[in-house]
Amino acid sequence: MLRSYPKFVPVLVALDCIELEPGSTVTIHGLGWEQFEAYLEELGEGRSARIAYFHGALEIMAPLPAHERPHRFIADVVKAILDAQGRDWEDFGSTTFKKKTADAGLEPDTCFYIQNAQRVRNCLRMDLEVYPPPDLAIEADLTSTTTLAAYQALQVPEVWIYSQNRLTIHLLRDDRYEQSQTSEVFGDLLVAQAIPRLLQQALQQGSSQVLRSLRTRLAEGKEL
Repeated sequence: MLRSYPKFVPVLVALDCIELEPGSTVTIHGLGWEQFEAYLEELGEGRSARIAYFHGALEIMAPLPAHERPHRFIADVVKAILDAQGRDWEDFGSTTFKKKTADAGLEPDTCFYIQNAQRVRNCLRMDLEVYPPPDLAIEADLTSTTTLAAYQALQVPEVWIYSQNRLTIHLLRDDRYEQSQTSEVFGDLLVAQAIPRLLQQALQQGSSQVLRSLRTRLAEGKEL
């Protein structure tokens, strides 16, 4: 005689029962899309914690203060280069990107629309059924496979990951990420080599001084 076992039912955790210390992560498994959206609504906006969701797994991450500085500085470098090149851009920061048909959602450290800047210029509420995904996303100290899987599902064409004074560039090729020495956004510019160096200079000399010097060099047509 076959013994019957009770069906597994995921137990939802109330957010007010979760205490996240800076630098920590909690993962909740077995969520459906509606449950994910309910968690998002409960989390609200204007928070420091960031989320990544992919195929039922929700990660909630509380970044350290030291986590914020690298991606903010890299974003400033990106803007300086684009401005020097006379290219349009829109900074969407840590906007929530989610798509039900992809069963994925995330909040980047920082992201930009560049090739598609004009398409999102008037966007006040992101909907990936209407707008394209960001052209470039930037992450600091990313170790989460859930986050990279969500980026892949949402078809973000280029992701930069800065960790341990190294910048790796991930390009979406045939629905999978491949590491690359060069950026599709910036072509022949050696951003993977220049950005870690600029970040170290910023720690020694101050961000504003390094950025002013960078803008001057770019205006003079010099290399990064």
